[in-house]
Amino acid sequence: MDGLTYYAALAVIAIFIFQMTRTHNNFLAFIALLVGVYIVYSHETGYTATDFRHDMVNTIDENAVDFSKSDERDGSSAPIK
Repeated sequence: MDGLTYYAALAVIAIFIFQMTRTHNNFLAFIALLVGVYIVYSHETGYTATDFRHDMVNTIDENAVDFSKSDERDGSSAPIK
């Protein structure tokens, strides 16, 4: 987010949180607060949820490859009893 978009998004979330606490919807206010924290975190660090997902998928893929290499079967495995 560049320029005023970042600050506008934070202002909208702050207004939403204020309104939700006035109407006693504390759960929705908490969720909105978490969204605001995520926006600030991703803006400051540059590390987004998409980056996290790609890291997790790559880690799982590497572990699956390592597991398949460590499996010593010759391809003609008998059924497990």
